[in-house]
Amino acid sequence: MTTGASTPSSAARPPRSRLRTFLPLGIAAWLVVEIWLLTVVAGASSGLTVFLLLLAGFVLGAVVIKRAGRRAFQNLSQAVQQGTAPASGGDSGLMMLGGLLLMIPGLISDAVGLLLLIPPVQQALGRYAERTVERKLRKAAPGTLGDAFQQARIHRPDGKVVQGEVIRDEAGGDAPQGPRPPLTH
Repeated sequence: MTTGASTPSSAARPPRSRLRTFLPLGIAAWLVVEIWLLTVVAGASSGLTVFLLLLAGFVLGAVVIKRAGRRAFQNLSQAVQQGTAPASGGDSGLMMLGGLLLMIPGLISDAVGLLLLIPPVQQALGRYAERTVERKLRKAAPGTLGDAFQQARIHRPDGKVVQGEVIRDEAGGDAPQGPRPPLTH
């Protein structure tokens, strides 16, 4: 039976972002290229060589992650002892990412992991990431998670004022509840 009202073509679903569209395709392509490259190297040398390369990458990645984690923990504990803010941890994070990429089986991921262990590359990527995050936070719409991070960064309470809102859900309505304690500063 037709009522004359048109039905919506889509159920108000937001459009997919490019990242959500192409990320699975990119991961699949990366896996195919990794497997192809491993078979080419195994054909050119031997399976034992490929196995030793992958094992060396895994061991090196574990060592790098352990060292970067220890360095990040030492920086944090030193900052807590001195009562200051911790030093920039971007280098440790990029080292951990490089170690993780070394641990993932594959020659391309090993090459990218080794690239992330080079200090000038770490510094350049750290600056790029910082600028990107700052730009995203400036463009954050009200009510989004980015807006919450921006407000948290701008309004750093110094301990004297706690920002918030008190909502009382009282059954008695607007009836007075007795004497209230004095407000102090």
